[in-house]
Amino acid sequence: MMIKDIPDLPQEFVEVLGKMGYESLYPPQKDAIDVGVLEGKNLLLATPTASGKTLVAIMAAIKAIERGGKVVYLAPLRALASEKYDEFKEIFGQIKKPGTQRSKLRVFISTGDFDSSGESLGGADVIILTNERFDSVIRHGASWLESVTLFIADEVHLVGDAHRGPTLEMILAKVMNYVPAAQILALSATVTNTEDLAKWLNAVMVQTNWRPVRLVEGIYDYGKIVFVDGDQKKLVQSNRGAPIDVAIDAVNDGGQSLIFCETRKRAVSMAEKAGEILPKFLSFDDSARLRELGHKILSTGEETEVSRRLAEIVAKGAAFHHAGLDSKHRKIVEDAYRDREIKILTSTPTLAAGVNLPARRVVLSSLMRYNVEEGGQTPITVLEFKQMAGRAGRPRYDEFGEIVLIAGNQMTAAEIYETYIQGKAEPIKSQLSADGPLRMHLLGLIASSQGMTEDDVINFFEKTLFGSQYKEITVRSRVKKALVYLEEEELVIRRNKRFRATDFGKRVAMLYIDPESAIILRRGIKLSERGTGHTVGILHLIVQTPDMTPKFNTRGKDEVELDEVVQSKKTEFLVPIPDTSSFEYYRQYDELLGDFRTVLALISWISENPEQTILEKYSVEPGDLHRMVDNADWLVYSFGELARLYSRNDLALEVSELRERVKYGIRSELIPLTRLEGIGRVRARSLFGAGFSSIDKLSNAPVEKLASVPKIGPAVAAQIKKQLP
Repeated sequence: MMIKDIPDLPQEFVEVLGKMGYESLYPPQKDAIDVGVLEGKNLLLATPTASGKTLVAIMAAIKAIERGGKVVYLAPLRALASEKYDEFKEIFGQIKKPGTQRSKLRVFISTGDFDSSGESLGGADVIILTNERFDSVIRHGASWLESVTLFIADEVHLVGDAHRGPTLEMILAKVMNYVPAAQILALSATVTNTEDLAKWLNAVMVQTNWRPVRLVEGIYDYGKIVFVDGDQKKLVQSNRGAPIDVAIDAVNDGGQSLIFCETRKRAVSMAEKAGEILPKFLSFDDSARLRELGHKILSTGEETEVSRRLAEIVAKGAAFHHAGLDSKHRKIVEDAYRDREIKILTSTPTLAAGVNLPARRVVLSSLMRYNVEEGGQTPITVLEFKQMAGRAGRPRYDEFGEIVLIAGNQMTAAEIYETYIQGKAEPIKSQLSADGPLRMHLLGLIASSQGMTEDDVINFFEKTLFGSQYKEITVRSRVKKALVYLEEEELVIRRNKRFRATDFGKRVAMLYIDPESAIILRRGIKLSERGTGHTVGILHLIVQTPDMTPKFNTRGKDEVELDEVVQSKKTEFLVPIPDTSSFEYYRQYDELLGDFRTVLALISWISENPEQTILEKYSVEPGDLHRMVDNADWLVYSFGELARLYSRNDLALEVSELRERVKYGIRSELIPLTRLEGIGRVRARSLFGAGFSSIDKLSNAPVEKLASVPKIGPAVAAQIKKQLP
């Protein structure tokens, strides 16, 4: 079916799609139209990666806008939200808003700042949000929510994910309860119990295994790949291991390879091995461009051992990708891989559910993962395998994609074939029943209402996926248990049989933190003494909260430094320090100081130690350091907001300074300088060292003198001058 033949699509929209290469429909796209997705019907579209789900969403969005509504696109990850923002903006930014004089349709994105109402987002026609950001918008009661007529939920099968699932489940339940007339378009991978999701969403279902690029599954064993379609291929073997040999073989045929590794360390090691072989497949021009990419990595952000290692590998045509990388470096790698400059990319499995990076051949170097609950290695699920396999095959580049699993000590070829090739993905099961997520989302539900009876609350949860998959008595008992917890901790109060959030509960819900985290912060506020500094104590307190991630457990070699900090800063702590003579010392020590390496890393950060020093001393990777800083920034802010609630303005004032120190990694004297755009911790210290210690001194200095300061230069100096009075 041709797009131009679809009834009632705006002509301008059809022309824009045509210019971008969209002219005909894939079979799943036609099926979606046939069942009424453009007429406002709820739809669960469960199809493989690259089968055209985004185009269905784009077509449904233009119809919703044409009918006078707004569109919300929900993504599970910031990177995926950013990718969809670029796609939607490229198309909708060329189209006039129907019935107005405004030039073009507007697309906005918001992925953070959970304590803002999101009211300004209402100026957009399409709003791209992460699931958590949308939940915070609901809690704040943004007025534009009433104007949304289409909600697009990407990767909806992630309701079965223990970490992301509860939030996704709750926001969809809220949409169905509070905006029942709105259309839901849920996009999913193919899972075993897709019917359960469709029934819960009151949606028609389009489910197919059709792909635009044929997927061929294969198993590598004894020096050759045996594909399920009967083909076999004997490989040239090296001494670098089977995954590298399998990946290199695809490059030799003109393709790219993506190797999934079980750990970050393994991903880096694999990339280095690939880099030893790849140069002989590169042209002179390829090598020159890759060297430029390496220089770009080194000049972006602070240079660290990880960035140097990445740059060296990239210059050889390979790269690694995992959560420990700096986000700017991940973006460089992703763009270079999409541009086909990087030939082999090694990654941890997180990439499988994230950004779209298809390869001719996907290689699973291991079928085992460390399972925290099991306390050891366990096989990956069939669903994980299917997600990773979905990355195989590049539309417009490949006629087929290949997923190759490695037989060996972990599993024989026969076991792999039976378990993964013939296996069905595990059914999706709600994760909302766990105590922590249930308490957090129950508080958010009550805080954003005018009051709810116990029956109101239970009725709501009975309409969730949790409610549809569990027995009624189980749902009731777990919800009642959560209500008791919230009431005992004074987060909610019951009056005239209705539960309402207390001032404390309402603030916690709007800050979007776990109630347990808030209780820990409140305890610290009550234990704090006026007239005393609490820098180390606040950092230690936020590390105790369940919202603080990642955390780094204390090692034996950290204990000398830990003891020095505890003894010298004892008055700053906001919890009782364990007494070595206490019978329960070791238990108390583990509870309060077991993750103190995180505190030491934060202290080092705000003391302006170079990133590389922090990374080496505390065995932290760049991406983890920046995520730790981001989370610490938000939790410090939350501590200050709760301090204001309890009339502790002295603490709030202290926090306002500490937050800037955490955000930029600086000592107090640099705060005025880092408030300037483009001036981070390194440039601020360089300016301060050159005598420019205040805004007044910067204002009075000639631009040429500023430009002569190391790390500044003419462009940054001119930018500074533009911001000064």
